[in-house]
Amino acid sequence: MYMRKITEIIVHCTATPEGRHHTVADVDRWHRERGFFMIGYHYLVLLDGTVCEGRPLWRCGAHCTDHNAHSIGVCYVGGLDRQMRPKDTRTDAQRTALRQLIGRLRRQFPDAQVYGHRDFAAKACPCFDAHEEYAQL
Repeated sequence: MYMRKITEIIVHCTATPEGRHHTVADVDRWHRERGFFMIGYHYLVLLDGTVCEGRPLWRCGAHCTDHNAHSIGVCYVGGLDRQMRPKDTRTDAQRTALRQLIGRLRRQFPDAQVYGHRDFAAKACPCFDAHEEYAQL
C-alpha cells in the first residue's frame, strides 16, 4: 500500500481533565461530530499507557492544519487540570508509552522531526515541549 512521505510527528493532547479516561471510540465520536469521517489522530495513548491505533498511517490525518499530508498525529488523553487549564497531565505510563512510540516512529521515519501541536497553532497543546523532550530519539 502507498505510504505518505512523513516529515513530522506531531504530539497532541485530548484537552480533557487529568485522570478522566477516554477511549479511541470517544475521540472518534468527537471528531465525527466535527465533520471528520473518522478519528483524526493516528495514535491515541490512554491513561494506562495503552497505545491505540486510530487512523491508518497511510491515510492523511486530521490533526494539524497545513501539516496533515506529511505528518503522523500522536495524542495522549489529558492535557487539562481539574479547572480546565492547560497542564502536562501525562501519567508515568503515558510518558513511557509516548517515548517508546515516538522512538519507534522515528526509526521507521528517520527524516521526521517531532513537534507539539503548539509549534504550529496558537494552542497550549500538548502542554509540554515535545520538540525538546523527544529531540534525542
